[in-house]
Amino acid sequence: MSRRCSDGEAGFTLIEALVALAIVATVLASIAAVIGTTVRGTRSIDQRLALTGTAETLLASIPARDLLKPGRQTGELSGHRWRIDVAPTRLAQIPPTARFIPLTVNLRLQAAGGAAMQFTTVRLVPRGGE
Repeated sequence: MSRRCSDGEAGFTLIEALVALAIVATVLASIAAVIGTTVRGTRSIDQRLALTGTAETLLASIPARDLLKPGRQTGELSGHRWRIDVAPTRLAQIPPTARFIPLTVNLRLQAAGGAAMQFTTVRLVPRGGE
């Protein structure tokens, strides 16, 4: 003989339904947190790639070694503010017979969202170009 409920209807109790809803809500909250983290990471990577591309463009546009002079340039490119500082490299001593003198080129970029990057390189300029 099969066993039947006293009232003749089968189903879930209220507690079982609430436990199932709590489990579903927990899983959905975890998935939403992972998606949010992924979106933030993707935005950060996109912003860094855009800054890096702008930096490559600016560094490629630096004057040739015989035209490079110490000083500061500023501007905006692709929505990013930039500043290039060119200054003599701080070395203990440059031999008087050296044909070239090193200049430090410091590029600072800042995105509209606030992220910033800084690149530093050294360019050799002819001694007569000072």
